[in-house]
Amino acid sequence: MNALLNAKRAYSAAKAPTRTPKDLEFEAIARITHRMISASKQGPEGFSALAEALTENRKLWQIFQTDVTSADNGLPEDLKEQILYLAAFTTQYTSRILARKAGVGPLVEINTAIMRGLRSGAS
Repeated sequence: MNALLNAKRAYSAAKAPTRTPKDLEFEAIARITHRMISASKQGPEGFSALAEALTENRKLWQIFQTDVTSADNGLPEDLKEQILYLAAFTTQYTSRILARKAGVGPLVEINTAIMRGLRSGAS
């Protein structure tokens, strides 16, 4: 009986839903966005956590920028340009937040819009 239970457990893991690249992107953006929001709600005491979340967000946008500029990226040109603009904005705006001259609202809005696009099936 133990062998049967072990076999069921082993094969039940294979039934787990396959995550697409869009699912992985969504999860990464959602996790980082949640961290930014949570840290910003802590006020000055959460600045260290906010800085960590912002650094991760900036790294994620650098990955998007690198992916969009690769020769084998099949996204439409106008979408690539928009992503490059958002990546540049994110980098610059993050510096303002880290200098304590701005809040996270615009970055949260951008990430949320990207998550909506990923969920709606946009390319």
